[in-house]
Amino acid sequence: MSEGKLVRGLGRWDFTAVVVNTIIGAGIFGLPAKVYAQIGSYSLFAFVACALIVGLIVLCYAEVASRFSVTGGPYLYAREAFGSVVGFEVGWLYWIVRVATFAANCNLLITYLGFFIPGANEGAMRIALVCLVVIIITAVNLMGIRESSVVTNVFTIGKLVPLFIFALVGMFFVSPDNFSFDAVPEYGTFSTAVLLLIYAFVGFEASVVLAGETKEPGRTIPFGLIAGIIIVAAFYIMIQIVSIGTLPELAKSERPLADAAAVFLGSFGAAFITIGALISIFGNLNVGVLASTRMLFAMSEQRDLPAIFEKTHEKYKTPYVAILATAIVILILTIQSSFLTAVAIATITRLIVYATTCLALPIFRRRNSMPQPAPFAVPLGVIAALLSIGLIIWLLANVDFAKEGVKILIAAVIGLILFAGFRIFGRSTRVEEENKPE
Repeated sequence: MSEGKLVRGLGRWDFTAVVVNTIIGAGIFGLPAKVYAQIGSYSLFAFVACALIVGLIVLCYAEVASRFSVTGGPYLYAREAFGSVVGFEVGWLYWIVRVATFAANCNLLITYLGFFIPGANEGAMRIALVCLVVIIITAVNLMGIRESSVVTNVFTIGKLVPLFIFALVGMFFVSPDNFSFDAVPEYGTFSTAVLLLIYAFVGFEASVVLAGETKEPGRTIPFGLIAGIIIVAAFYIMIQIVSIGTLPELAKSERPLADAAAVFLGSFGAAFITIGALISIFGNLNVGVLASTRMLFAMSEQRDLPAIFEKTHEKYKTPYVAILATAIVILILTIQSSFLTAVAIATITRLIVYATTCLALPIFRRRNSMPQPAPFAVPLGVIAALLSIGLIIWLLANVDFAKEGVKILIAAVIGLILFAGFRIFGRSTRVEEENKPE
């Protein structure tokens, strides 16, 4: 479908960089303190638990994604496995998550800029900086996937270097006395901490949306997903060890990594980590726009949205209408909001999306009519899928659906109305236009 419209410019390490960038955003720069405040040194076990849970889900994604070579990701998998209605809902909800997450993280980016630019998060200065960030990222995405992948690679290195130095140097200053495992946390408290921490591990699913712009996606995507989650998990666990071991006041810290770095690297360390946070968030914003705009492109390509969203630029081969439309929504939402409390909603919605992909794995294995066989097969894949679904249900059992579920339900209902409206009024018009003689 998207062959010829988009350029396959992402190689193995380009795709791995996208995976790392989609996962490492703002979460790791704040959640170590939040989780430590809940369960103390047992937060290390929470990090390991999250790595194992997400690792299982990633394996399911690796097999399912390897069957598809076009743009769409979770939307396409759900559509193929469960039909167009479920597929549309997955695509719609995921687009909302990415747009809302961009607004939240962009506001956080401006807040971090306040470390260097006084008043950055106030009045006209804030609006100007938000506009500048959105314009830069939109321009990069309009110029092409190769240019965007170069930016992604640069920002991946830029965010990993400060984190690597933090973890490596910090290990020499870790005090074993800061660790205490005497008070075992209650089951409910530990489960809630894991759910909160999951936010730091999510985002990898954005990368598979870009299959239509990936070289040899059947092999590249599984490699990038697995390599990416291993890199991230290793960094996160080392970061938490250093944070606990060097910062006794970790539970009260608003900027735990910067405060910990200040302990063993001085004021330079705090500034260095703050720069790392800025780079991390900016890189995350870039791949977020990549994923959200390609989602609109894919949904249009499958005739679930108006044809205008699949229009690509003649020179740059980018879906410019989808990019510009998403940029406008992002700009308005970011300016009108503060740092959104989107962690719970984004995590819950992502877990629902993950469940549809994990359920798709055994369905696709039983079918003989799939677009192509799976180049990558997970050993004991059905068991991995069932375990993943069980773990997702366990995490969702700790959610306050009376508070957060209503918002997701409203968004889902709006999606159904849009789907039905386009099916009734828009699709026949689109078919007529496509069948017109040139």
